[in-house]
Amino acid sequence: MLVAPDNVDWTRLVALARASVMGAAADSVSGVRLGDLYAFANAAASITNGAASIVDPLGRVLGYSTLPGQPVDELRRVTTLSLQEVKPPAFDSDFKTVYASAGAVLIPGIGDEMPRLALAVRAGGELLGSIWIIDPGNDKREAALNALDRMAPLAGLHMLHARSASDFGERRNGDLIRTLMDDPAHASFAAAQLGLDAARGLAVAAFSIVRPETGSLESVREIQRLLHLVTTVCKIHFNTSHSALIDSVVYALLPCEGNAPRPAHRRLVQEIGAYAHTISSHPLVAAVGGIAPRVEDLPGSRTEALQTLQYMVRLQAETSRSSGAQSPAAGLFEDYRVPLSLLKIGAFIAETGLSDVDDISRIQAHDALQQTEYLDTLRAYLASNGSMSAMAEHLHVHNNTVRYRVARLVKDFNLDLDDPQKRLWLWLRLTTMDLAPQ
Repeated sequence: MLVAPDNVDWTRLVALARASVMGAAADSVSGVRLGDLYAFANAAASITNGAASIVDPLGRVLGYSTLPGQPVDELRRVTTLSLQEVKPPAFDSDFKTVYASAGAVLIPGIGDEMPRLALAVRAGGELLGSIWIIDPGNDKREAALNALDRMAPLAGLHMLHARSASDFGERRNGDLIRTLMDDPAHASFAAAQLGLDAARGLAVAAFSIVRPETGSLESVREIQRLLHLVTTVCKIHFNTSHSALIDSVVYALLPCEGNAPRPAHRRLVQEIGAYAHTISSHPLVAAVGGIAPRVEDLPGSRTEALQTLQYMVRLQAETSRSSGAQSPAAGLFEDYRVPLSLLKIGAFIAETGLSDVDDISRIQAHDALQQTEYLDTLRAYLASNGSMSAMAEHLHVHNNTVRYRVARLVKDFNLDLDDPQKRLWLWLRLTTMDLAPQ
């Protein structure tokens, strides 16, 4: 109904009426704003007389009802608090039953869990998710199941619209976060668009799933699940969700709250690592770069996060080769500052040609040509700080054997192992060689 004064311009009134009707038709379905899944869940709960939840195929709770007085169980409380199903739908028999059914079905409760009515929501054959209703009881169950079936087309419209809005938001977030980490000149603009509070600094966290192959459909699904897991946990810990998927790595911007932000950053990546088994059977690696005091310093934090991530992936690979097992790994840049700094020194030595004609290069060439082990002897000598007994124990040979090998090494290559600068250079070269990616 439009109320207008008697002297209104009728042309403008018609235009206003047409715009109002078109807006209502375009932006709402069944009295609920299109894409508002919380309002739609409330409508579903009201019609079926049971608390409602809307879940996507990855197990994320997209919306839930908040009508007072409707009974809920502990499972409902946990999933609405975390906005995530306890078990991923791909591994849950109840979800598989719902997805295989043409209409709404009754899912019996197990233990203290209440029974539920559930409906798979599809559009053009594509699975969009499902609606779950706490069973309203025997006398209201049949009517609720029928109501759920009738809701299917409306639910599909709402979920498609919500997904489009979500996809747009994720792309926008990704573009802005990429600008923050790659383009310092426009970082302040991107930070303003994201509503970032950088007064106390920010840190970049990087997450990756270590898989033997990449590019498969399952690897794409897993990295998307990782993005949503990181977003959810960041929201719980910091009430922010500034995360994005960029070049197969999930990044998150972590605020630096309180006097000791690093323990909070460590707890966050460790918690995400603890949940990693719910999204993939492959190990997760998570690393946090140093604190960037200004948004313009975020590229440095990202570099540190990536360097730490890559180093941890290498450590995992070495552990897997030796023990055959891999587990989630999470850490901060400062945990690995020394080896990462040595890697930079090694890169500098290689780039400037300082290693081309030194003693280590000569010993390496001799070992390769004569099938000797002089380099291993030198490595053991330096690792034992020149102690013959410690070296013999490490190599599992007699002390005299060690003395003979060291004497031959010194003589054949004219090495002065008593010179501290010479020892430092030899140790630095061997250490950076051993740390470098193979």
